[in-house]
Amino acid sequence: MTEDRQPALPQRLGAELIGTAFLLIAVVGSGIAAQRLSSTDLGLELLENSIATGLGLALIILTFGPISGAHLNPVVTLTAVLRGRMPWSLAFPYVSIQVAGALVGTVVANLMFGLPATTISTHLRDGPAIWLAELVATFGLIVVVYLIGDRQQLGVTAAAVGAYIAAAYWFTSSTSFANPAVTVARMFSDTFAGIAPTSAPAFVLAQLLGTAVAVALLRFLATERSSAQPGT
Repeated sequence: MTEDRQPALPQRLGAELIGTAFLLIAVVGSGIAAQRLSSTDLGLELLENSIATGLGLALIILTFGPISGAHLNPVVTLTAVLRGRMPWSLAFPYVSIQVAGALVGTVVANLMFGLPATTISTHLRDGPAIWLAELVATFGLIVVVYLIGDRQQLGVTAAAVGAYIAAAYWFTSSTSFANPAVTVARMFSDTFAGIAPTSAPAFVLAQLLGTAVAVALLRFLATERSSAQPGT
């Protein structure tokens, strides 16, 4: 931020709404495009989806970060609250608008490709291995967001988060949703990026568990840094 005055709450919520909507447009839209362009090669579909999502996320963070912090994700907001960076009173508005933005983005992506506004996904993503992957994906995301974000400029953080998500598409068996709002919204697109409603609750639980582990690590590292300061 170059201005001393913090944006008003409506501006911050507006940025979260639009930013999260564009994130889902990137995720779902590129998934649909990949499915149509490379229907016989799942690996190529995933590559196309991951590159578009990672690049899109980095640009969204750069665009909206100075206004709202570009959380775009309920677990990022929850972590901010648990670390004392945001009051609890803002958690509900932030999370609500993120979910709303994600749903709007999914609808827009479906419509852009000539699909019904909403279709219930039939893409099952179940099993202990996938749940563990989603825990790991979310844990890694929170660590990257806050350890890099606490020390680096916004541009570096944006690039790092985008790169992490693009990479995590590949090194996790869940393809790294790492976001409850994204998980909920992707239930409403029966396409490459979708997730069946029966699979979503376990994903969200894994994401919350991954967040809890990440917050514990961040607190431990903060304590270690504090104890290492000269004169302490």
